[in-house]
Amino acid sequence: MELAPMRFKEYTWPHNPRVYAMEYQRRMGNQKVPFGRYHLQDLGPVRRVMRGEGEFTGEGAYEEFKKLASVFYSEGPGVLVHPIWQAVNAYFVSLTLAQEPRRDYVGYSFTFWEAYDGYAAYARSPAPTAGGGENGTPTAAGAANGELWHTVAKGESLWRIAADYGAELTGVIALNPQLKNPNLIHPGEKVRVR
Repeated sequence: MELAPMRFKEYTWPHNPRVYAMEYQRRMGNQKVPFGRYHLQDLGPVRRVMRGEGEFTGEGAYEEFKKLASVFYSEGPGVLVHPIWQAVNAYFVSLTLAQEPRRDYVGYSFTFWEAYDGYAAYARSPAPTAGGGENGTPTAAGAANGELWHTVAKGESLWRIAADYGAELTGVIALNPQLKNPNLIHPGEKVRVR
């Protein structure tokens, strides 16, 4: 099974990092009980933390790391599309060099924190554009309420569908909560693009 490449904002990894870890956290309250031990209170889950390690190899490895570093310096959250995890709105929190960089080899590690502010601020109404579909035009069906739906064709990705309609990937993901993994869509599925 070939995995889709990992993406964050406008950056796509040339090959997926070799190590992934996801940490789930829960906040707990601890109150002392008079003449007793203590009482724990579940305050609910907090952010998920996604960590990984990888390397860039070959001629231009350091240049590729600099591209990733420029994405780190861009402000605000973005959609992290991971080959295994569910896509998530996240902040790029840390990027670490594992050793002195060379032109042909750079080892690195990264950390993303899940953002709970949702996708609403990043969604915009898309307008269909030329391209897409097997015959060069998007395959879409409209509804009386202004919704626009696309029928997935063989070989299509959610990223490509969004681009074909001039939409942001974050907006299309927000319109399709039924998609648990945006990397995995099947021919014949209906995807809302507006």
